[in-house]
Amino acid sequence: MPNKEDGLLRYPHFMRQPIFRGLLLASVLTGISAKALCCPTISADDLKLTCDVTYAGATQEIEVCPTHEPYRHETVNIGHRFLFKAVHVKAQDLSPRIGIYVYFADKQPPLLIQHVQIRPPYPKLQNGESIDLLGEQHLFAGPLERELIYRCVAGKNRP
Repeated sequence: MPNKEDGLLRYPHFMRQPIFRGLLLASVLTGISAKALCCPTISADDLKLTCDVTYAGATQEIEVCPTHEPYRHETVNIGHRFLFKAVHVKAQDLSPRIGIYVYFADKQPPLLIQHVQIRPPYPKLQNGESIDLLGEQHLFAGPLERELIYRCVAGKNRP
């Protein structure tokens, strides 16, 4: 809680440290990005695709929404070393598929190190059931062999 001395607003010493400000900024940005990545309302027949991506001991959960514009889908920066992009294409005029792209982004331009494409028929799932699409993937890249781990799970939306 801020102190008020000499008419000025003062925060405790630990709150003025750069590491605290960095952690505060990271937590605010994580909260904002998590809300931004939530899928809009989709039908109960759609697959719910979620990927857990781990780098340097930190795991991010990425929810993948069905889209009809796969090329506008943004990549997710993972630790300033990797870029992760998962796309679930679902449109009448496009070939349905799930695409997963992983780039090593330590240097410009980013280098594609894995591309996975999954096409229908997708597994039939009941409400609440989920299936691991690829198993746990371990990717190594760069001169120091940095490791990125991810797993994508498809589930059925609950009505």
